[in-house]
Amino acid sequence: MTHKIAILGASGYTGAELVRLIATHPTMEIVALSADRKAGMQMSEVYPHLRHLDLPTLVKLEEIDFTDVDLCFAALPHGLSQALVRDLPKHVKVVDLGADFRLTDPAEYEKWYGAPHVAVELQKTAVYGLTEFYRDDIKSARLVAGTGCNAATVQFALRPLIASGLIDLDSIICDLKNGVSGAGRSLKENMLFAERSTDVQGYAQGGKHRHLGEFDQEFSAIAGRDVRIVFTPHLVPVNRGILADCYVQGDAAAIHAALVEQYQDESFVTVLPFGQMPGMGHVTGSNLCHLGVVADRVPGRALVVSALDNLCKGSSGQAMQNANLMLGEDETTGLMMAPVFP
Repeated sequence: MTHKIAILGASGYTGAELVRLIATHPTMEIVALSADRKAGMQMSEVYPHLRHLDLPTLVKLEEIDFTDVDLCFAALPHGLSQALVRDLPKHVKVVDLGADFRLTDPAEYEKWYGAPHVAVELQKTAVYGLTEFYRDDIKSARLVAGTGCNAATVQFALRPLIASGLIDLDSIICDLKNGVSGAGRSLKENMLFAERSTDVQGYAQGGKHRHLGEFDQEFSAIAGRDVRIVFTPHLVPVNRGILADCYVQGDAAAIHAALVEQYQDESFVTVLPFGQMPGMGHVTGSNLCHLGVVADRVPGRALVVSALDNLCKGSSGQAMQNANLMLGEDETTGLMMAPVFP
């Protein structure tokens, strides 16, 4: 059976990554690609590395006929998916890669994104798309909200530890490094090569990063009480990848054992031997997440490190993992490629 797929926002990095992944998927066929500012162009003009693929011409959103579309990926800027998904034909399943449906509380959405949600009825039904923890709900969902890439990286490290009560919930500190593709493809002065290539810079510091809304929602639900972590992200001069250093209070050996138990049957999450640390370059271009644990020199403190590719496991790969489940396919289909190295 062939599943007809539409990608909305195909000219962005996550849209292009979806095209790359679907190109080798045995049962997905791309039938529509939207990109308003580049409507009328061929995908090969926007992304020459996709020149070998036979793809539909880029069109405006309103030009897409969704009659025969089985599933659509919405890789749109924040705020644009709400009304669009609300008005889609009910038979179309949706994986939203943006932030519009990640937070279940309308007040929390408005707090973090500065505007009221215009599709509250849908917001309450969306399934959070961290596949390894919500796969049963995702299988029967019509709408799945992809996680933030930073949020996914940290959650793979911390969710099992919060659930098992192995760490102090009031002293979690996460220091994260993010490749520049996480800022998107639109032109920004501070993303110029001359300004980024030899610099490391924090952003959204002091509790201002929007992914904190996801941490608050997910970690508090697991713990049954408010959990408010310290989180500081940094832009580093690499194209793609995320590395999260999570500093926690707890027994390092027990922490490592809990992560091994949690992920021992997972295809995409690997816990390294105790004391070994992952790197961004170990997962580039793949749907893999690597986790490492090391004991601190002070007993009772530990470092948990999580690494993944922000465009793949942190976004488009995770989206396809979810789509596979929604369409009744094996979760790993089209996603078992090895990382690219060096």
